[in-house]
Amino acid sequence: MAYKLFYALGSAAMGTRVILEEIGAPYELIPTTIAMDEPRPPEQLALNPNGWVPVLIWDENAMYECAAITVFLCDRHPDAKLAPAVDDPERGLYLQTLVYFSNSVQNAFQLNYYPDRFADTPADEPSAQRRGNRRLRETWKVIDDQIGNNEWVLGERFSAVDIYLFMLTTWLVPSRGQPSVDEFPNVKRIADAVLPRRSIQLVYEKWIVEHGG
Repeated sequence: MAYKLFYALGSAAMGTRVILEEIGAPYELIPTTIAMDEPRPPEQLALNPNGWVPVLIWDENAMYECAAITVFLCDRHPDAKLAPAVDDPERGLYLQTLVYFSNSVQNAFQLNYYPDRFADTPADEPSAQRRGNRRLRETWKVIDDQIGNNEWVLGERFSAVDIYLFMLTTWLVPSRGQPSVDEFPNVKRIADAVLPRRSIQLVYEKWIVEHGG
């Protein structure tokens, strides 16, 4: 079963690509961009008018939103064991954390990287950026406390949530006033444990080289 993925380096599509590698499904990458001043392919905009990635295509179907795609792929390929089953007691925490990553942590990143979406005037944008950085610290602290002494986010089992966590940690840039992952020892411990996976080494090769991993 082959998939197609609209893809850009530095985007959430990298996390989706890791999931595709983990489940072992064939896929094709369709290059696009996340640069604000560059046009998106018309085919991408037809599927997601927001212009965001990832956008996943299979058969005659398509969907966007990274957390939704993660749930979809993991449920469609249960043999990969990347998600608790629907009747598993950990299913609630799995869904809760993915949605929190998408709705709260990623939203904080947007405040910092795209302040024009949240400010009435350009003069107000620095305030939005500062609030985004504070919100990043707040949201990552929630996740760090949630993890506690767990081996992985959900406890003793590795899951797609750990991949999503790793993806989001690669977006942290302390030089922008964002917190360092070192401020959240439980988050860092899990990100470090995810790093050696073959799928991560493949998809994040450029990032790993640039960051001395």
